[in-house]
Amino acid sequence: MTEPPEPGVVLDVDGVPRGQAVLDELMRLLELERLEVDLFRGVSPATSPVRVFGGQVAAQALVAAGRTVEPERQVHSLHAYFIRPGDPSRPIVFRTERIRDGRSFSTRRVLAIQGGEAIFALSASFQLVQEGLEHSVPVSAAVPPPEELPSIGDRVVSGAGAAWIERVPRSLDIRFVEEPVWTEDRVATDDPLRAWIKGDGRLPDDPLRHVCLLTYISDLTLLGSVVGRHDLSSTSVQMASLDHAMWFHQAFRADEWLLYECWSPAASGGRGLAQGRFFTREGTLVASIMQEGLVRLPRRG
Repeated sequence: MTEPPEPGVVLDVDGVPRGQAVLDELMRLLELERLEVDLFRGVSPATSPVRVFGGQVAAQALVAAGRTVEPERQVHSLHAYFIRPGDPSRPIVFRTERIRDGRSFSTRRVLAIQGGEAIFALSASFQLVQEGLEHSVPVSAAVPPPEELPSIGDRVVSGAGAAWIERVPRSLDIRFVEEPVWTEDRVATDDPLRAWIKGDGRLPDDPLRHVCLLTYISDLTLLGSVVGRHDLSSTSVQMASLDHAMWFHQAFRADEWLLYECWSPAASGGRGLAQGRFFTREGTLVASIMQEGLVRLPRRG
């Protein structure tokens, strides 16, 4: 007999928790505990993979940086390296350095530490809102609206899910435009891979929360675009993020639909380069991403 959900928890069509309560839990996870001036501590969710999810530690590090900057200065870019796999059963300490506070820009550096060793390093830049030239590239091709695409729960019920995604509570609503790289019946393509994504609930108006959630989201499907150009499933390769960079161009809400367009321009030496772009429903480019990751084929013999 299936256990009834906790009060306030909504179940997806396949019985997995989703909605506002799950989104609130993710945002509490990203909020961090302040230990001392410029020193914070974060944890991983109870339901975690073998290593800490890269988007989680990147978002938490950005929170640590953002909590040392005046709220009027908003994140415009970040550059990061994944140094060691994180252990999700242990807390992560985030040490922030205040590199510079100028008239318009502030720079912060954050080191994520477990067991006395660095697992992740982040540099982030913040800027006072200013006026200037504006232009943007359009979405590469027309896409169906998210309401016409299957949800993750719909995919699981239809048998098109994957084990890793069937058990995890869904703080995000994700609607893939093309077949996800973890499905067996997909075909290789040189076209971008796209998905509509948003927080499955409502967030406060704090811009830092929206930027940090988008940072979390950005690591979810990006590296899969490397596999997308080849005739194989992502479940048959080893993948891990090596470095990550983001630029934020316009204000946005991460609890409203954003189209994530991912494409891989190159792969070699067991590594793959991926680039991503987030667009609003109106077609405005709000963020750009570059990432290189480890992409290893299984050993033969």
